[in-house]
Amino acid sequence: MSYGDVAEFAGTPAVRMVGRVLAQDGGTVPWHRVVRADGSCAEHLYTEQRQRLLAEGVRFIGDRVDMKSFRWDGR
Repeated sequence: MSYGDVAEFAGTPAVRMVGRVLAQDGGTVPWHRVVRADGSCAEHLYTEQRQRLLAEGVRFIGDRVDMKSFRWDGR
């Protein structure tokens, strides 16, 4: 999901709050599964995030998650 997808799923317009919550969480939620709307990973966590997603079978197109195929719709 993108940060916006998570915010919409949670029923809030506060997209930036999603990133803040993930940053402060301490690792109890699968933060690596949340990417930017264009499929790009967090710059400061790029290597780890990409490795985790690849290990789960997520495909990339260049440096971005193939959002057309791998975006989760909340169901």
